[in-house]
Amino acid sequence: MPTLDDILENVGEFDRFQKQTFFVLCLLSAAFTPVYVGVVFFGFIPEHRCFSPGVAELSQRCGWSLEEQLNHTVPEWGSRGAGFSSRCRRYEVDWNATGISCTDPLGSLVGNQSTVPLGPCQDGWVYDSPGTSLVTEFNLVCEDSWKLDLFQSAVNAGFFIGSINIGYIADRFGRKFCLLITILANVVCGILLVFVPTYLWIVILRFLQGLVSKGCWTAGYILVTEVVGPKYRRTVGILYQTAFSVGLLVFDAVAYAIPHWRWLQLTVTLPSCFFLLYYWCLPESPRWLISQGKNDKAMKIVSDMAKINQKKMPSHFEDIKFEEEDGRKQSPSLIDLVRTPQMRKNTFILMYNWFTSSVLYQGLIMHMGVAAGNVYLDFLYSALVEFPAAFIIIVTIDCIGRRYPWAAANLVAGAACLVTALIPEDIHWLKVIAACIGRMGITIAFEMVCFVNTELYPTYIRNLGVMVCSSLCDVGGVIVPFIVYRLVEVWQDLPLVVFTVLGLVAGGLVLLLPETKGRVLPETVEDVENFHRQSAPKAKKIYLQVQTSEVAHD
Repeated sequence: MPTLDDILENVGEFDRFQKQTFFVLCLLSAAFTPVYVGVVFFGFIPEHRCFSPGVAELSQRCGWSLEEQLNHTVPEWGSRGAGFSSRCRRYEVDWNATGISCTDPLGSLVGNQSTVPLGPCQDGWVYDSPGTSLVTEFNLVCEDSWKLDLFQSAVNAGFFIGSINIGYIADRFGRKFCLLITILANVVCGILLVFVPTYLWIVILRFLQGLVSKGCWTAGYILVTEVVGPKYRRTVGILYQTAFSVGLLVFDAVAYAIPHWRWLQLTVTLPSCFFLLYYWCLPESPRWLISQGKNDKAMKIVSDMAKINQKKMPSHFEDIKFEEEDGRKQSPSLIDLVRTPQMRKNTFILMYNWFTSSVLYQGLIMHMGVAAGNVYLDFLYSALVEFPAAFIIIVTIDCIGRRYPWAAANLVAGAACLVTALIPEDIHWLKVIAACIGRMGITIAFEMVCFVNTELYPTYIRNLGVMVCSSLCDVGGVIVPFIVYRLVEVWQDLPLVVFTVLGLVAGGLVLLLPETKGRVLPETVEDVENFHRQSAPKAKKIYLQVQTSEVAHD
């Protein structure tokens, strides 16, 4: 009785049909970028200071330059102009008073400058930015700066809740149906974000967008890996994630051209409307159809696949067996993840690495947005390093293995964060290089944990194991805005020190995991406990089949 993989070897594993599907789904992957890292541009924090009535008129009368005006009228304005008092406090004096000296305005108002009272920015702020962002529109600075953290945490909370529910929908109703409803919901939320007038509604819609968008991206990942043959499945999965990196470059260019956040939101949302055309140009996953007993519909798709690929359909395809049917006799339980020593160790290390990967990946992007320098160029450089990261993964995982490249990537990311923190601001180009090395390291680690997670759990509990462990990724995403935006107020590079500790610990813990290269995937908990004794070659068909389903709840 032939399997679907047997038939794909005859009708084409990665020919015209699969390439068309891969291309249109890569567009979906790229479009996920504004949701995942959009806070860098939507919530850009420009240099700011209190608005003080009368200062502009006084500056014009005295003929001050901008720097002279800031030195005379802004508290603690130093050579860099960065400090809590200079951004969030103002002199409590009347700048409209008559007889103010142009050479010593504070002295002429209060006599002793050291006794000038400071007060909050009651009349708003002045932002040194030609565009607009959430920060400038809703004044999310100083006492209200935590609201920007909440904006990004909301989308990650949506990821956390939605990935479980959307994963169920993809397994219950199909990949294509899941894609279409999440695309529609994402478009509606994205367009409403442009027009809602209040911060509260923006956070609510951002949460709803997170609720569907990550599940949409994951459903695309599942579908693209389920329509290709075994030899191409892992490479196609990595390249699908690389399409996200292409999206980073496009998003950076669009944000540079459109520096107003509402117009930017509209611009990156409207193209997603075309994804609704997937109803006509995307197939349902034949593998999912077979798992649901819908062999006739699966055969229709396979027949179309053979026709488009100009291949001959094998004559013995009438009965297709779904390879995992016979392997699901045990009922998965959360207790099984921690019941035995090796399973417990794997679970806790994987959970920590999912958490660390999310914190460092998103945290480095957010930190770049608040660091000195050109945010657009820095974002571009850090996005470019994701391409060699994908190449390194493809080259090393089968030649060297999983454990050592994965551990090295975490250690490099952690060390690069420390180096970045220690480099003086005056050598900004060197800080950017070090930060980009850190981005490349954590990108490798992030993509490695995605598929190594599946190789360390037995078949009957694999989906549950990935779902539970990867949920820490979204927990990290909820926490990281508060780590970045709060700690930079203490010291600009303090978040990098935290990232250093997390990355180095993650790299050390990875070395405690067993190597999975060339190993048969475990079928039972006993197999996991005896993993270090295995030496047989990996069973290709079992591994590749599982690889297509394990991300359903990621």
